[in-house]
Amino acid sequence: MARPKRQEERRSQLVAAAQRAIAAHGPEGARLNRVAEEAGLTSSAVLYYYPDIDELMFEANRAGMERFYEERVRMLESLPDDPVARLIALVASGLPSGPDDAEVRLLCELGGSAGRDGLMASLLTTLYDRQVGMYQVVLEQGAARGLFALAQPSLVIARNLVALEDAYGYRIVAKHPTIDHDGARELLLAYARLATGHTLAD
Repeated sequence: MARPKRQEERRSQLVAAAQRAIAAHGPEGARLNRVAEEAGLTSSAVLYYYPDIDELMFEANRAGMERFYEERVRMLESLPDDPVARLIALVASGLPSGPDDAEVRLLCELGGSAGRDGLMASLLTTLYDRQVGMYQVVLEQGAARGLFALAQPSLVIARNLVALEDAYGYRIVAKHPTIDHDGARELLLAYARLATGHTLAD
C-alpha cells in the first residue's frame, strides 16, 4: 500500500499528466489511456490513485485555474500596500508567459468545451467573477486614496480588464506574430490608464 506522502506525490503527478492530456487532446479527448500515457503508467495504475476518472479531470481543471486567482491573491498580499503597483502587477500576472504556457493553453481548451459542459462553464464563470472581484478591490482602493479617477464604475473596468486578459492570452498562445506577453501587457495598461486616469508607470 502506498504511503500517504508517496500517494500525494503520485496524485499530483497524475493531475499534471491530466492537464497535459487536456491541453494536447481537448477535454473530450483526454481519456484514461491518454492520461496514463502522459504519466508513463498503465491505466490500471491511474485508477488505483483515482478510481473516479472524473475526479481526476476536475482536479486537473481546478489546479489549472488556481494560478489565475489564488496565486495572484497571494502575490498581491506580498506587495506593498500600493494600488498602483498592485494594478500593474495584476495586469502582468494575468497573461501567458508565451505561446507554450501550459496552464493558459489548458484554460483555452476548457473554454472551448464550456458551451457543452455545464460544470466547466460554472468553473470558468466562477474564475472570471473572482478575478473581476480581485481587480475591483485594487481599483476601489486606488480611487478611495485619490490615486485613481475612475472613468467608469469599478465593476465595468474590472470586467473589461479580465476580458482583455482572456482575449490577448488567447492571441499569445495562438502564436500571433506581433503580440507577445510584453506587448499584451502594454495594451492592457493602455486601457487601464484611460480607465483610471493614472500613468501607471513602472
